[in-house]
Amino acid sequence: MKFFVDSANVEKIKELNELGLVDGVTTNPSIIAKEGKPFKEVVQEICNIVKGPVSAEVTELDCDGMLSEARDIATWADNIVVKIPMTEEGLKAVSILSKENIKTNVTLIFSVAQGLLAAKVGATYISPFIGRLDDVGATGVELIERLKKVLTNYQFDTEIICASIRTNQHLELCAEAGGHIATIPDSLFGALSKHPLTDVGIKNFMKDWENYKALV
Repeated sequence: MKFFVDSANVEKIKELNELGLVDGVTTNPSIIAKEGKPFKEVVQEICNIVKGPVSAEVTELDCDGMLSEARDIATWADNIVVKIPMTEEGLKAVSILSKENIKTNVTLIFSVAQGLLAAKVGATYISPFIGRLDDVGATGVELIERLKKVLTNYQFDTEIICASIRTNQHLELCAEAGGHIATIPDSLFGALSKHPLTDVGIKNFMKDWENYKALV
C-alpha cells in the first residue's frame, strides 16, 4: 500500500519524507488556505520535496473553468496530479484531460457508481471518503472493498486513494480491503507507529539490560 500525506504543511511533509514513508501528497483548497502562502508557491514547493504524485485541486465548478485551471496547474511540475470534484462537469473535464495525458484525481467519491463513472472517463485516481461516510452512519471501508472489486472486474487502471482516514483502524481496514493508496493527515502519522505494549516492552528490555550490565 502506498502512503500519501494529506497536507500542505511543507515542514511536516519534509519530516515524513525523510522517514521514507511518503509516496505522494494530496492537498485541497482548505488545507492550502491554512498555510497563508500563494497556492502555486505551496504546491511547487511540495513537488520539489516529494518525488511521487502531488494532487492540487481546481476551484472552478464548470467544465471550461476546470480545464483552464487544470492545464495551468499541470505545467507547474512533472509530478502534478489535478484534483477534480465528482460532478458531471468534473467528469467532462476528466474525460478531456485524460486524452491530453494530464493525470487526474477525482475527489469526493461516496458510491461505487461515482467511482465507476470516474474510472470510465479515465481518472488516474479516485478518492472515496471513508470517514465522512462513517459520519452519516455508513461503513466507509465497505465502499473501498466494493470499488476494488469493480475496478478489478473490469481491469481499470484507476487507483483507489482511501481518503478521510482518521484512525489507525481506518488505515488497517483499508489495507485489508485492498485500497491501493491511503492519504493520511500528517497529524495521524505519529500515532500509526505507537502502541502501549511497544512502550512497555522497550521499558522492560532497558530495565533487564541495566540489570545485566550491573552483574557483569
